[in-house]
Amino acid sequence: MRANTQKSEEAGSTSNTASNSANIDSVNAYEQENRLLRETIFQLKMELDRFRAPALMLAEVVDVFENTAIIRVPNGNKFLVNISGSVKELQTGDTITVEQKNLTIVEKIKKEKKIEVDQFVIIDKPKIKWSEIGGLEQQERELREVIELPLKKPELFKKIGIKPPKGILLYGPPGTGKTMLAKAAAASTDSTFIEIVGSELVQKFIGEGAKLVKDIFNLAREQAPSIIFIDEIDAIAAKRIEIGTSGEREVQRTFMQFLAEIDGFKPLDNVKIIGCTNRKDMLDSAILRPGRLDRLIEVPVPNKEGLKEILKIHTKGMSLEKKIDWEKVLKQMDEFSGAEVKAVCTESGYFAIRENRTKITQDDFLKAIIKVKKSEEAEGKDYMGMFG
Repeated sequence: MRANTQKSEEAGSTSNTASNSANIDSVNAYEQENRLLRETIFQLKMELDRFRAPALMLAEVVDVFENTAIIRVPNGNKFLVNISGSVKELQTGDTITVEQKNLTIVEKIKKEKKIEVDQFVIIDKPKIKWSEIGGLEQQERELREVIELPLKKPELFKKIGIKPPKGILLYGPPGTGKTMLAKAAAASTDSTFIEIVGSELVQKFIGEGAKLVKDIFNLAREQAPSIIFIDEIDAIAAKRIEIGTSGEREVQRTFMQFLAEIDGFKPLDNVKIIGCTNRKDMLDSAILRPGRLDRLIEVPVPNKEGLKEILKIHTKGMSLEKKIDWEKVLKQMDEFSGAEVKAVCTESGYFAIRENRTKITQDDFLKAIIKVKKSEEAEGKDYMGMFG
């Protein structure tokens, strides 16, 4: 009896211990779940507070006093405002965040450029060689004298006692190789190539275009030796007029900043400027005078010998039939530009592909010439149709 009673007591004690352990585990699980839910609720509340918080406005510090400062908001207006106690070491030119209601300075933030000039720098320098350009020997020589020689052999100019030109202007009809010349000059020198299209310097707000020009020249000085190539320079350097819209006046401000950077107190040293345009007649005389873009190099439509060289360059890697009368082909391409010669080579290849051939024939070239001429004539008609 006693043994049985003892066994039953031990069994009851074991079952009670097991149930207590199960209760503790369930309580711990509930507490853990409760903690996770509280954390989730807290995060959601923080997220809601962020959504409800009013947006701060960016501004620029103009002047700083003891506990106040003059700031400039994005629309150009200036205000005298208070400085929050958490803001330390505020300086003129700093970018800050301010409250929208009372414009109190809340925080000083890392100054960022409104316009990122690094996008204009070509890290992978052009790989075009002088040998890939045909029919422009005189233009190549003048370009190398102004751009390549001062960067590679500056001691020659010191011995002679002259300063090399700051820049050049390449002008001529479209497709004659102006951009290729500039890229070949950059490739022949171990220099940073900064490529800009003139229209990119025209910005929306007052002063932004001028600031962009200033930043680009500062970047060019930092990365010297460097070449600033401005394609379609007539977009900012057109002849100035007295009466115009606000947009035209902003273009003129940008142009004046460009002239100031060329003539400025900071020397350009190993920074060279190459301007490029199809409309030299539209340019302002201020940019063409000596001391700015000193050399004006015309890049004309190639003559017969030039066409022959260009055609040889573009057909060098092509699979051609042996019997081709190149004189007949060249005769049909009279007054073609270099770009049109390249288009003829491409189209002739397409004629061969359509007939499942691996060799390009003379007929392919002649057909391609006719096609390119027709497309040029159609473009000319459309252009004239714009003016009735």
